[in-house]
Amino acid sequence: MAKVKTTYFCQKCGAQYAKWQGKCNSCGDWNTIVEELVQKADPKDWKTSAKKEAKKAAKPLLIAEIENTPQNRMNTGNNELDRVLGGGIVPGSLTLLGGEPGIGKSTLLLQISLGLKYRTLYVSGEESQQQIKMRAERINPNPANCFILTETKTQNIFRQVEEVEPEVVIIDSIQTLHSDYIESSPGSISQIRECTAELIKFAKESNTPVILIGHITKEGSIAGPKVLEHMVDTVLQFEGDRNHVYRILRAHKNRFGSTHELGIYEMQGSGLREVTNPSEILISKNGEDLSGTAIASTLEGMRPLMIEIQALVSTAVYGTPQRSTTGYNAKRLNMLLAVLEKRAGFRLGAKDVFLNVTGGISVDDPAIDLAVIAAILSSNEDIALEKDSCFAAEVGLAGEIRPVTRIEQRILEAEKLGFATIMVSKQSKIPKGDFQIRIIKVAKIEDVVSHLFG
Repeated sequence: MAKVKTTYFCQKCGAQYAKWQGKCNSCGDWNTIVEELVQKADPKDWKTSAKKEAKKAAKPLLIAEIENTPQNRMNTGNNELDRVLGGGIVPGSLTLLGGEPGIGKSTLLLQISLGLKYRTLYVSGEESQQQIKMRAERINPNPANCFILTETKTQNIFRQVEEVEPEVVIIDSIQTLHSDYIESSPGSISQIRECTAELIKFAKESNTPVILIGHITKEGSIAGPKVLEHMVDTVLQFEGDRNHVYRILRAHKNRFGSTHELGIYEMQGSGLREVTNPSEILISKNGEDLSGTAIASTLEGMRPLMIEIQALVSTAVYGTPQRSTTGYNAKRLNMLLAVLEKRAGFRLGAKDVFLNVTGGISVDDPAIDLAVIAAILSSNEDIALEKDSCFAAEVGLAGEIRPVTRIEQRILEAEKLGFATIMVSKQSKIPKGDFQIRIIKVAKIEDVVSHLFG
């Protein structure tokens, strides 16, 4: 006979306690521990199952004895998603996709499931089959291999999986599922953990990839215990402003590839359109000469991007000058301002400085330092920079211009987009080639100022 036991879980980190307490000893947060009913199996059942598992237990092998089988990925037909995943979906993997409400998570996965050449089961616990069909007809009116199931109980889902035998399973969303093995309500810590564990076991045993949609809390993290992100193989984040058309897909964790890749989509009435050349949308097409604008050559994973940096320098109205950034590290901005003050003699300590990376993306590549400084100096002097010039270099504390990695790719991307001049570090090792773009090499801040403003 099964026993029902009361257990206390931290809603933030998932730590378990025998009794209630105000502060979680694991994450240090207050008032996050809640009571949940957890069904535990009879100890006799545990002994019986342990004996069965012991017979099937895997044996340890030397590394030399392990067979190195090639990893065949499943192509989704969506180049942006394949790039972020590292080349496609890995069979037997578990992927978690998170994002704010209304950002387009369900649209993205439904669009992918409708276009997959593999047999796909799309399980929804939030919408009816009629609602999904209306959206599917707008995205892809002639799907061939997509099955729709509206169910929240994991036991019923696995029963349908046995009948359909899908090659890919998509769950929308993990917070709506519940298992009979746990007595608590759907969305609770124990239910999320148990349902995810069942899906992981199914994915690994059947070699079927599973993609989960996860809700986001008001702090911007994936709802549920933090251990959920540790259990899955890949964590993807779908970002963007619901009031804008562009969406960004990032990998925060990826056991099968890089976490630096970036996918960009445009939201349209017929679904999400892949943006193959993001540099064109990140650079404004304003024909006027405006001060405080500079173009930087950056890298997101293996993809070179040209982004626009905007700066505004004005006299401080209050006693303490403001330092505000959007899409850029505020501490790094303060460091660059100190370098300009100390090494180049620009008095910016009593001025407000606002910095913005256009397009709604966040960049932490040090190669945009030189573009940031150029934009700040342009706004401070109120002199517009040349439209066809760009920058790719890091700035050190001594005012030296430092080289950055993969400079050839940055130069080729700038050349492809029609830029006539690129400013790089004097120490950059540029391979010999027939570059059409003019390359200016600078060694320190003073050289940059003289080249830009004479």
